[in-house]
Amino acid sequence: MNSTEQELIDRLIDLSFAEDIGDGDHTTLSCIPATAMGKSKLLIKEAGVLAGIEIAKEVFRRFDPEMQVEVFIEDGTEVKPGDVAMIVSGRVQSLLQTERLMLNIMQRMSGIATMTRTYAKRLEGTNTRVLDTRKTTPGMRILEKMAVKIGGGVNHRIGLFDMILLKDNHVDFAGGIDKAILRAKEYCQAKGKDLKIEIEVRNFDELQQVLDLGGVDRIMFDNFTPEMTRKAVEMVGGRFETESSGGITFDTLRDYAECGVDFISVGALTHSVKGLDMSFKAV
Repeated sequence: MNSTEQELIDRLIDLSFAEDIGDGDHTTLSCIPATAMGKSKLLIKEAGVLAGIEIAKEVFRRFDPEMQVEVFIEDGTEVKPGDVAMIVSGRVQSLLQTERLMLNIMQRMSGIATMTRTYAKRLEGTNTRVLDTRKTTPGMRILEKMAVKIGGGVNHRIGLFDMILLKDNHVDFAGGIDKAILRAKEYCQAKGKDLKIEIEVRNFDELQQVLDLGGVDRIMFDNFTPEMTRKAVEMVGGRFETESSGGITFDTLRDYAECGVDFISVGALTHSVKGLDMSFKAV
């Protein structure tokens, strides 16, 4: 991970410990001696794709650098009930105080990786890749987008800072397709920014305007039917990357892919995912 990602993860872990432990885990501190040593295992209780092992190691390291982690199953591996992903050794107080945060992260990330793997497999045999969106849990975006990559998906953009995406509201407020694109290009030039520019189109008239003007890297077809998408891909003719978005379900995913789009963005990868069931039990 790069330095920006590491900083975001460190801040997330610090905040998470602050909200969970506060001025002390009084349950653990009251009944477990500070010198007691032990081991706990991460037990998988549901089939899916494991994600978050590397982040879990960060959680343990930041709380107590003397904790030892023995990993048996790496991120991205398909797991089943009864699998043991890792065993952690150290102070029992540390094992108990890190348990919930580690599980919250790993269950969430594994749920997202599992969902993404299902979508990615649905696209096998096509040239289409599944993208995530910004519909993420506030503060956890970097971890959720990591989970998408672990599951076989592609990150669309991390936030508002690493790509320009001119959506319908931007176009309407700017006064049209041409003004939005030209202003975005002028802005990048003035600020010395090398950002990819994507624009959303709602109909064939807007698509034709983009094709006439150019100056973008990717065109998003918003709420197009598969039939409209096929025609739109033909109109683009490979000159720009293409993306389908809006109202696409698992059942219709393959229909859009077979139209020849490069990407399909799916908010459901991150915004309504069930965590993968697992537990952290004393050995």
